Amino acid sequence: MSYADKVFIDMCRDILDNGCSTEGEKVRPHWEDGASAYTIKKFGVVNRYDLRKEFPIITLRKTALKSATDELLWIWQKKCNDVNELSSRIWDAWADETGSIGKAYGYQMGVKHQYKEGMMDQVDRVIFDLKNNPFSRRIMTNIYVHQDLHEMNLYPCAYSMTFNVTQRKGEDKLTLNAILNQRSQDVLTANNWNVVQYAVLVHMLAQVCDMYVGEFMHVIADAHIYDRHIPLVEELIARPTFDAPKFWINPEIKDFYQFTKDDVKLEGYQFGEQITIPVAI
Repeated sequence: MSYADKVFIDMCRDILDNGCSTEGEKVRPHWEDGASAYTIKKFGVVNRYDLRKEFPIITLRKTALKSATDELLWIWQKKCNDVNELSSRIWDAWADETGSIGKAYGYQMGVKHQYKEGMMDQVDRVIFDLKNNPFSRRIMTNIYVHQDLHEMNLYPCAYSMTFNVTQRKGEDKLTLNAILNQRSQDVLTANNWNVVQYAVLVHMLAQVCDMYVGEFMHVIADAHIYDRHIPLVEELIARPTFDAPKFWINPEIKDFYQFTKDDVKLEGYQFGEQITIPVAI
């Protein structure tokens, strides 16, 4: 069993056994047939992954590494809000007739801000500080911009990354750690997808800043399982598991803006059969 499998199974079991239901309450999400999409939820779920020990991808079913990386780069590297620039179709339900999701996600990452060192967007500021001020406690991003919420087709779910650098005894290089803050998460559909994405991001940033990867912490304010997902989750977490695969990242890339989805891969990835998951919108 991979460590990511254990975390996922334990989290789902805890939500199903100890979570609270929103059934009958006023909720925004709905199913394609118009029915309200209720959930069982837990507040304040915190999961930690040591990226040096293992890449945190589940084996219960396949998480598509390249597609997840493609979306991550769409936001963090291309700083884009046009779904036509994304290989997968996961954002289509929130796009307007032009393909835009409004002033959300990648749009916010591309906005330049004035700093003492000059104009930079949030991604470039993170890279600048990791290279020049690695022990700063201010290395973070935030795309939950209240003044622009009315122009976002979906409020950001994964909205903030905080980076923290440590120096381990006896090591020649620094270690990059990170926290992903998420206000809300559809656990079955998106949990491991997001974990994989931001684990890849930490690996990428560590490499271009000449650091080791360290811990990745995932903080979810509202971790929920939708009502129509419950039998799927029960079946999924009862499945056999496999050992974690080995993660590979192209060692030749030293510039964050040169990475592509083909610069990461998994060796020895075994996983269970796929399941069809209805998505609440």
